[in-house]
Amino acid sequence: MAAKSDHVDEFMPLRDAVFNRLRNDILNGELAPGSRLMEVPLAEKLGVSRTPIREAVRDLVLEGLVTMEPRKGARVAQITEKSMNDVLEVRSAFDVLCVELACERITEEDTVKLRRAAERFEEAVTERAGNRTIAQADVDFHNVIIRATGNDRLIALENTLSQPMYRYRYEYIKGSGAHDNLINEHAAILEAIEDRNKKAATEAARIHIENQKAAIIKQLRMEK
Repeated sequence: MAAKSDHVDEFMPLRDAVFNRLRNDILNGELAPGSRLMEVPLAEKLGVSRTPIREAVRDLVLEGLVTMEPRKGARVAQITEKSMNDVLEVRSAFDVLCVELACERITEEDTVKLRRAAERFEEAVTERAGNRTIAQADVDFHNVIIRATGNDRLIALENTLSQPMYRYRYEYIKGSGAHDNLINEHAAILEAIEDRNKKAATEAARIHIENQKAAIIKQLRMEK
């Protein structure tokens, strides 16, 4: 029998639980790009039948995280420069808009939250808390900015962007050399928003994405 930690969340509908588990494993690199998703081994590992595995894979194909190959079946989608550029182009425009609005609208309460989120990220890096924890701390920092816009549409859009973006964020954070850069980039964004300096905030947001893009491209080319 599989270890309990291998099983899906028993408090969620089975289809959703299997989907979330496989998606998280892909986003966190547990299922590496190019890995085959074979129904029987996955069903045995997660303690479920093949049907929810098949349904989850179908949904993951729609999200672009899995590809179907004729006569070969399902594989975790490769991370390519094209797919990364597509996501990060959208993310760059999104982040610039968010920091501009945050400069206008952020409250003192949200400023405190943003400062604390930056500190938590730095603590996670300093304590070598692990890539997943560091990646989540990065997500939390940006989520404070998004909520500070007060724009419900932007907040909803983040839910759509978050999953594909997390995959590239995680790839970036895997390289330990990126951690100090991220601390400094967060500090620049935080300072600009606290000063309500839109020009500095948008420039810091663009640099943040451009550095991420350059680092991931370098990783991808080294892996070829």
